[in-house]
Amino acid sequence: MTDAGGYRGVYVNGSWQAGAGEPVRVLDPSNERVIADIASASPDQVRAALAAARAAAPGWSRTSAGERGRLLRRMADVIRMHADLLAETLVREVGKRAAEAAGEVAFAESFLRYNAEWDLRLEGEILPGDVPGEQVHLLRVPVGVVAAICPWNFPLAVLCRKLGPALVTGNTVVVKPSEVTPIGTVVLFRLFDELLDVPPGVLNLVVGGPVVGRQIVESGEADLVTFTGHRDTGKAVMAAGSRHLTRVSLELGGKAPAIVWRDADLDRAVPAILEARHTNCGQVCTSAERVLVHRDVLDEFTERYVQAVRGMRLGDPAGGADLGPLVSQAQLNKVEAAVGLAVQEGAKVLTGGRRPAGDAFASGYWYEPTVFGGVSPQMSVMREETFGPVTPILGFDDLADALSIANNSRYGLSAYVFSRDYSTVMRTVDELEFGEIYVNRTLGESVHAHHAGWKESGMGGEDGKWGVLRYTQLKTAYHRFA
Repeated sequence: MTDAGGYRGVYVNGSWQAGAGEPVRVLDPSNERVIADIASASPDQVRAALAAARAAAPGWSRTSAGERGRLLRRMADVIRMHADLLAETLVREVGKRAAEAAGEVAFAESFLRYNAEWDLRLEGEILPGDVPGEQVHLLRVPVGVVAAICPWNFPLAVLCRKLGPALVTGNTVVVKPSEVTPIGTVVLFRLFDELLDVPPGVLNLVVGGPVVGRQIVESGEADLVTFTGHRDTGKAVMAAGSRHLTRVSLELGGKAPAIVWRDADLDRAVPAILEARHTNCGQVCTSAERVLVHRDVLDEFTERYVQAVRGMRLGDPAGGADLGPLVSQAQLNKVEAAVGLAVQEGAKVLTGGRRPAGDAFASGYWYEPTVFGGVSPQMSVMREETFGPVTPILGFDDLADALSIANNSRYGLSAYVFSRDYSTVMRTVDELEFGEIYVNRTLGESVHAHHAGWKESGMGGEDGKWGVLRYTQLKTAYHRFA
């Protein structure tokens, strides 16, 4: 892989610039070695990026829809041609297992290809007028300048989840990747710059931390801020955007319950929940964060699940390990604190609960996959997002009990249901207060569906038809032709 340390972190109006702000240091989470130091954008460079996007917006919005779709297809082709390079960046800076990194790159490509198909599918409406000789036209038009603030756990997939609908609907974009994992985004922008003819100002990049993100939102120069990240940061984005009545789309955290009914196929449920909890070392907003099991099968499920967790191999994410490291020291500290608080509140550690021993784990942000029994619904580990490889298992007596526990949460992003009885499944789906529900399967949304949280898990939503329309606004024209 080309050393990203030689890359600049500011791309404005079609040109790369050396960042004039504080340096961003990127570490390999498996060994804490420095991968790159990338200078962040200064306040003047952030202003320049927003101004470039604003200046380019009228021209890009008037570009034919077909041409915008062709650009997305070419961008997807670039990702496919350089998939190995991009996957390697994810292994190194996120700590993703190689197979998961390859999957994310393919997911990123699919977002662009799907949204490219909307180039000739955006529809308005024609309504009859109130008087003879008049028609009312409702037109879908771009919002203008989109600020895309992306997270560290899926830096490329979420980037393309936002770029695809923004560009195909005629918006220009300013991207701010997470300062924890900016390399993949820098590499991808470099490939786009070298291999594609993107009009200057349509795509802009500013690497930096919270100060850069705050400036983007508070400036009022973005017409839509689409943010994926922590709940509290999302609230701050919404508050800052309100000063200028800036549109915001927030994809935030979750505390997904997995409900295992007494007739569930445990041969399916155990591996599905295992994957849903431990993908990307549990650092996924749709992870199965709490498992609710009917008491008739609680002992069997717990025994099988704990045995499966004990069989997971921690190790080099570029190798054949089942679990890599957490992304950062801050994330490791958060998981350790969550486990410590659970023990203090009376939860019983069934396996894990500590950092792994041995020379292979002497450096890096490693934590053993952990399972808790003896939990209660009021415990912090059952209520607050852990974002790590920690599974609390709680027994329940009837479906009403399970639904009450599941819905008693500030979060409402994802949930899981395992049952062979479709009357149970349909009642559960009907009564769960979550925007995305997986039935008898593990995690993983589709690009043509809809990904949106309820409650404090966000607002706005991504993907599918409604995700595309989020990047547009309606213009009404009254036509008197008589």
